[in-house]
Amino acid sequence: MNILLKHVLERLVRVGDLKVTGPKGTAHKFGDGSGEPVHIHIKTSHAERAITFDPMLAVPEAYMDGELDVLEGGILGLMRIAFQNMGSSGIDVSWSKAIEGLRHAFRRLQQINTAARSRRNVQRHYDLSGELYKLFLDEDMQYSCAYFEQPDMTLDEAQLAKKRHIAAKLRLKAGQTVLDIGSGWGGLGLYLAKIFDVDVQGVTLSTEQHGVATDRAHAQGLQDRVHFELKDYRHINERFDRIVSVGMFEHVGVNHYRTFFDKTATLL
Repeated sequence: MNILLKHVLERLVRVGDLKVTGPKGTAHKFGDGSGEPVHIHIKTSHAERAITFDPMLAVPEAYMDGELDVLEGGILGLMRIAFQNMGSSGIDVSWSKAIEGLRHAFRRLQQINTAARSRRNVQRHYDLSGELYKLFLDEDMQYSCAYFEQPDMTLDEAQLAKKRHIAAKLRLKAGQTVLDIGSGWGGLGLYLAKIFDVDVQGVTLSTEQHGVATDRAHAQGLQDRVHFELKDYRHINERFDRIVSVGMFEHVGVNHYRTFFDKTATLL
């Protein structure tokens, strides 16, 4: 166990009986020894680092990812210790600020989103079979939030309402060119081309999404109006009348917000 995590746990866990075994097999005990004992094993150095900087978030995530095991006391016992120690830690203000500063720096490092890293992140999430996503998405395979204008709308109706709402904001005219950044399985681009008679270029970093979207364009006879490319938005050089991006911005990363807006400004 790294020294910093040991220091954090010594101050966070004042009540209870918690034993923590680190990735290298060393074990430490925390708390006053009261109550039922709980023993957890942090299995990876990745989980150990994450827990050091944000234990309240990283512990459950490590448990879900299989990087942390509860060897004794069960997950309920671990939660009991967490609740017992809420608001009673002995972390002084200066130490708390130091931890928060390190946590912020660690978060910013995680948000460095190069083109290569962006592709890896997208492929890990979206390059699962399109058949899986069809099980819980609407018929048009919209992955971003729907727009429920009325409480009794179906998912398909709400997703259509979202596309109408976005199109209204774009104020499209027939013959215009539209860039769809993060085009997903192609639903929005196909809708805009079909309803508003515009030419759409969609870009995605997911091989699976690109294949599905391209097949859909051909199936709907829109292959001459809608083109999907496997490309990072930073590598686009054409100019467009309109740019739309739905549900992609959260993948950009804080460090690259200015890059995103500077780049899109050059494409209009």
